[in-house]
Amino acid sequence: MEIHIGDRVADVTLVSKEGNKVQLTVDGKPYEVDIVMAENGSCSILHEGNSFNAGLVRGEGGKSYDISMFNRSYHVDIVDTQAKYLHMKRGADEKQGDKIVAPMPGKVVSIPVKVGDRLTAGDIVVVLEAMKMQSNYKVSADCIVKNILVDEGEPVSANQVLVELELVKE
Repeated sequence: MEIHIGDRVADVTLVSKEGNKVQLTVDGKPYEVDIVMAENGSCSILHEGNSFNAGLVRGEGGKSYDISMFNRSYHVDIVDTQAKYLHMKRGADEKQGDKIVAPMPGKVVSIPVKVGDRLTAGDIVVVLEAMKMQSNYKVSADCIVKNILVDEGEPVSANQVLVELELVKE
C-alpha cells in the first residue's frame, strides 16, 4: 500500500503478522515491530528494543488518520494500491501513442505479437502481472509493432517502455 505523510510518500508492504509481531517493508527496507493497540486509540510500538507510543484518530472512510507521536501530529492517508493501479492502467491505455508503457512494477506474462505485426485498435500487445492480477495491454489505434523491449517472464518497473509502435496513418 502507499502511505502519504504530509509530502512524503512511502510504499509499505505487510510481509507477515503473527499476533502482535508484524514484519513489513517501508520503501523496500525491512522492519520487525511489535504493535499493541489499545481501545482508546493509542498504540504501543516496540522496535529494536525501543518503545514508542502513538495516538491514532481514524478519519472518515478509514483511509486517513491523525497520528500524535513525540508531541507532534501527522496526517496520514492510506492509498488503496489496487485502485491506484487500475487508475494508472486506464491512464496508460489512454496515453498509448507510439509505445506501450508499464503503469507499475510487475512481470511480463506473455507477448502475443512479434516485430512487424500489423495491429488494429483493441489488439492485445502484452500481458503483465502485478499484485497477483493479470492485465492485458491493448493498442488504442491501428499500428505496426516496431520493437519489443522485454521478454516473457522478465520483471518490469513502473514507466518502463515495453513495446514501441509505429502508428498507421491511412
